[in-house]
Formats: sequence, C-alpha cells, structure tokens
Amino acid sequence: QVTLVESGGGLVQAGGSLRLSCAASGLFFSGYTMAWFRQAPGKERDIVAAITGNGGSTFYADSVKSRFTISRDNAKHTATLQMNSLKPEDTAVYYCAAPPGGIRSIPRIASGYNYWGQGTQVTVSS
Repeated sequence: QVTLVESGGGLVQAGGSLRLSCAASGLFFSGYTMAWFRQAPGKERDIVAAITGNGGSTFYADSVKSRFTISRDNAKHTATLQMNSLKPEDTAVYYCAAPPGGIRSIPRIASGYNYWGQGTQVTVSS
C-alpha cells in the first residue's frame, strides 16, 4: 500500500520561508516522479513543482519559479519543497503526489497522479 505523508506546513508572514516534506512508503521510490500540488478554496488543484525519479529533471509552475525548489532523497524516500519569498497568493493546501509507477515524464495535471497525501495547510499573511 502506497502512503504519502506531508509535513512542514504552517503560518508565515509574506517574504518568509517554509520547507515541506513528503515521506513515502510502499513504493519503489526512485522509480517514481514526485510532485507537489496546491489547492486554494474554490480553485482547482494545480501543480507547483515536480521531479523525476533520478532527480535529473524538474518542473516548476511559472508562479513559483525562482522562489521554490523541489528536491528528493531516494535513500530516505522523501521529497522536499523549499518555499522562499512566500506571498499571500501561495496560501493553499499543499499535496504530495506520485503518478503510476514507470512513468518517466512529469504529468502536469492532477488526473495524471493516482497517489496522494492528505495535504498540509500553508498560510501566508500579508
């Protein structure tokens, strides 16, 4: 059984930083692309960043480029999202996700992922 557990969310002032972590179990971790999505109230769940299994390729949404960094530690089965220069519009529930195994590309939409964590709230105050 695949389990993804996020941690590290919280309340931060604009301009601050947070570090989200996703601990994965029940899958051959290095064989899976890992992604972070976010969903604000009344909005769709959108991709924020993703990284391929070997870490060789990453994707960032335009809104977070140069501010967020995704990384992974295959030995520890964890994926991390470092978020700097946070803005109030970054406020959302952040989800860790993985697509079906064997996919080497980075799906850009939520329907391309079938494993999800429970989410962690990130709130950025102005």
